[in-house]
Amino acid sequence: MRVHHAHIDEQRGSGSILVIATAAAIVAVAMLLVTVSGAFLVTRSLAGTADASALAAADARAGFSSTPPCESAADVAAANGARVAACEVDGTVVTVAVATSYMGLTVVQMATAGPPPAVDD
Repeated sequence: MRVHHAHIDEQRGSGSILVIATAAAIVAVAMLLVTVSGAFLVTRSLAGTADASALAAADARAGFSSTPPCESAADVAAANGARVAACEVDGTVVTVAVATSYMGLTVVQMATAGPPPAVDD
């Protein structure tokens, strides 16, 4: 009596394909998580750079430095690996936008600094 094993032969190797597909999916999800978390960290760091650049510009505008406000902002941004994308001086208030690149994309953060608003008594 001869036993036919055709059904078993057809399924041989299907487990390997499933393991490879699962491993590929895990790698893809891991790469996505690394990319997203990296973007978050760049954004948070750039927010700090925007704050520091705006404060430096506001200090310069207030006379604490002989450097022009937007130039002061650019110096701080450059020291932190970014560039000033925009700088607007409105009286003693300075708004700065700083930018950097992450994975081929431009990331921008803005900050405003100046004296506190006057309080009415």
